[in-house]
Amino acid sequence: MTPHRIVRPGTWYAVLGAGAVVLLPPGEKRRVAAVWALVDDGAGFDEVLDALIAEGLRDLPGFALVSVHDGDARVVLRGGVTAAVRIDGEEVRVAGTAGATWVEREMRRVDGFQVEVDDEWVDDVAEEETVLLTLGDGIARASGVVEPATVDPAAAPAPVPDPDPDPAPDPAPEPEADLQPPPQDVATERMATPAPTGASPTTVVRLQLSTGDTVDVDRPVLLGRDPHPDAAGDVEPRLVALPSPSREISATHLEVRPGAGPDAGTVVATDLGSTNGTVVVQPGMPREELAAGVPTALLPGAVVDLGDGITIEVVQP
Repeated sequence: MTPHRIVRPGTWYAVLGAGAVVLLPPGEKRRVAAVWALVDDGAGFDEVLDALIAEGLRDLPGFALVSVHDGDARVVLRGGVTAAVRIDGEEVRVAGTAGATWVEREMRRVDGFQVEVDDEWVDDVAEEETVLLTLGDGIARASGVVEPATVDPAAAPAPVPDPDPDPAPDPAPEPEADLQPPPQDVATERMATPAPTGASPTTVVRLQLSTGDTVDVDRPVLLGRDPHPDAAGDVEPRLVALPSPSREISATHLEVRPGAGPDAGTVVATDLGSTNGTVVVQPGMPREELAAGVPTALLPGAVVDLGDGITIEVVQP
């Protein structure tokens, strides 16, 4: 079962899988794609490490690879990366060293860990202004990862609390014995209607299209000139057709789906092998082109450019 992690936004790439967490610096998009393909397929620690160093270390000044299985952890760090590993309630810190090949540690009885990188962008942002994410598998831009998400809140930034739930309504008076029960109301009838296959019970975010339309992301959303539902597999998606006079937008160009994890509060976008690509601008980050087939978490306020003048902004519901 995939653990859930707290991810603090930054400029590095965090590759998150069931068996490994990898952090890579900006500019390593090609290496990120290769590592994600392995991590997503459940590759072991050694195979992921081999992929990280396959092209040599000269152009890779820093990275982190952490894998925990049945309480046993293996940690490999290089450059400005630090890991804090919890063992029987005690914290053991491991730091990467500039100039060294890498630092490697193996540990037993591990409860969880936190890995952080030197990230100038986050250093310039006030703590209360950062938006913390709770994610499962996928890729995100990050400066730190805590696994599991419930490990020692004092040792990591606390996740943003959910708003207070609506107070429970006053109980309805009991009907008289000789009265018939009231007819079922409209809200109850809607609740009794089966939701579409794979649909999320609530809207995670909304997509504000430059066409003026708004799309709720309560299930996978496929966007393109003429999106085809087969691109989302067995899950019934929401299809959004977009105008593209110059045909810069592919037929099924982009998928946006709710992020993994309970109430993650974010969405994940995947370029579906589009001809002209997809460009994303995250808040406080430079423009980046999505690698085809690589899921990328989008922060509120992110703007996605599909071409032909069509943009999509991620907004809160």
